[in-house]
Amino acid sequence: MADGLVLVVEDERAIADLIRLYLSRDGFGVHVEHDGEAGLAAARRVRPVACVLDIALPGLSGTEICRRLREGGDWTPVIFLTARDDEVDRIVGLELGADDYITKPFSPRELVARLRAVLRRASGGVAAAAERPRTVGPLTLDPGRRSVTVADVPVQLTSTEFDLLAHLAGRPGRVFTREELLAAVWGYAAHSGTRTVDVHIAQVRGKLGAAGALIRTHRGVGYAIDA
Repeated sequence: MADGLVLVVEDERAIADLIRLYLSRDGFGVHVEHDGEAGLAAARRVRPVACVLDIALPGLSGTEICRRLREGGDWTPVIFLTARDDEVDRIVGLELGADDYITKPFSPRELVARLRAVLRRASGGVAAAAERPRTVGPLTLDPGRRSVTVADVPVQLTSTEFDLLAHLAGRPGRVFTREELLAAVWGYAAHSGTRTVDVHIAQVRGKLGAAGALIRTHRGVGYAIDA
């Protein structure tokens, strides 16, 4: 358990066992539950470093578990699993504050790699290289403290949202393609995943309020933050 305890909530026992095997081999402790109510209780009880949640669970859905954790101020990194590559599921999941999303069938090694990337983001991996606070208009971002304020009012972002904003703010005026943002923030680049970037950008804009207008869409290319 050197790398921390991961909560896996998956009702298909063969999949849960496979995930447990690969995470254990990679140095994680693993706690498994097979229904939503037990999963939510475990998330509150065992305090995992990350949660891997199937969306379609008996009782509470994975998205409902995530929603309740976020409403309670728990921002433990979350990766969703689903059998459907459905844009509605994807958007709803990310709007609830999930950090990543993977569709079944999947490679257990890919899941471990995605989990590692999420944990690096949660510990400040992307923004750690530049510790000085950055100010763009009313927006101030402090990579060292991983804090964001708008006109001195704190803004609560997930680790992924923070690193996405930090990457844009690191080079104001520079247009980043969606693939570049996926590679830099999520740790992978695939055209099929670019919708994830769009959803997270929308979430960051919404949380920044009027300051969200600083993030500009360059149609057909990507995003930039105003210099």
